Amino acid sequence: MVRVIAVVLRSETVAYRCVFCCMGQQHISEGFSNVHVDHFGFAYGTADIMCPLPSSCESPSHVTVTSAADSQEKPDKVYLEVKNKKTESDAFRYNFTVCISTMFDFNNVLQLVQSFETLQLLGVDRVVVYKTNSSPETQRILEYYTEKGLVEVIPWTLSRFLNMSRGWLPEHGPGEIHYFGQIPVLHDCLYRYMYQSRYVALHDIDELILPQSVDSWLELLPLLENKYDRPCFMFENNVFPNTVAVTHLNSLTSPSDWQKVPGVNILTHLYQEPVSSEYSNFKTIVNPRAVFSLTVHGLLDPETFQVCSWVERNIARMYHTRHPRQPKLTQKELIYDDRLLRYGGRFKRSVSTVLSKCGLLQKDGVQ
Repeated sequence: MVRVIAVVLRSETVAYRCVFCCMGQQHISEGFSNVHVDHFGFAYGTADIMCPLPSSCESPSHVTVTSAADSQEKPDKVYLEVKNKKTESDAFRYNFTVCISTMFDFNNVLQLVQSFETLQLLGVDRVVVYKTNSSPETQRILEYYTEKGLVEVIPWTLSRFLNMSRGWLPEHGPGEIHYFGQIPVLHDCLYRYMYQSRYVALHDIDELILPQSVDSWLELLPLLENKYDRPCFMFENNVFPNTVAVTHLNSLTSPSDWQKVPGVNILTHLYQEPVSSEYSNFKTIVNPRAVFSLTVHGLLDPETFQVCSWVERNIARMYHTRHPRQPKLTQKELIYDDRLLRYGGRFKRSVSTVLSKCGLLQKDGVQ
């Protein structure tokens, strides 16, 4: 069986034809679709189109999916390479891959660089960015890290075909598909790196999963595997409002040459909202070979709580530097947590170096 990740109009019933290439010959089977339940009420949703392998084609090189009503002679068929066929190796190119979905209208340059540098300190050796559009400054940063080998940028052009919503529900943002097509993006990244990466982390660029008793994921994951014996780990979301800054700024937390760089300086936002059950979001690190279908927060197949374990917050938790979730809280009601400074002390010079090489600092830049 070959699985094709697709975006479909949910109201439409289609009979699918799968056309396989085997040794230069075409072979056909009838496909069927499974529309994911996490469409959030939008007209379009993510689907798996399942294509049974014909007995005459057990190892296809490519596949295309068409409507059974289409002419078989249709000339503009797009064939996809069939991947993930060789599963026997335990050797992985990457230890940790982070999937960053749906970058659009992005200009948060400083936080982007700080996040990339923190991820490297954690042991991440691949970050995948699905980009719709960004500022020229952001593009320079992405090109720098792509050349370095850390980042793969995948152009995400779904907006050419569908009206993208900027919200997670239709009432939060009109459109035909949820949040710039976040769900198909996450699935593409999961399957793209299923046999390239030992683990895949699914979180946004303004989120960082930080261990509390050790310093890196290389140390953390063996601890979690021994403690929980699960292929999926859930990390509690802790919001650090980017509207509340520490008052004791110094050259470590806020170097003068960073202040003209667009974006948020995560080292100056060290006050956390109390965790609210109303906003109990989480993100995951998974063994991608144990997962078939996922959603924004957790898994669909197998279901989250069948295979995932909550990680105790004193072992590791997620630091989410963003606009407030609980804006009525006063600073006295927030909780001071300076764990980020442990990484900031190590990444300060490298952040300045990257910004300087990308032409985003004044000439006397690196301190």
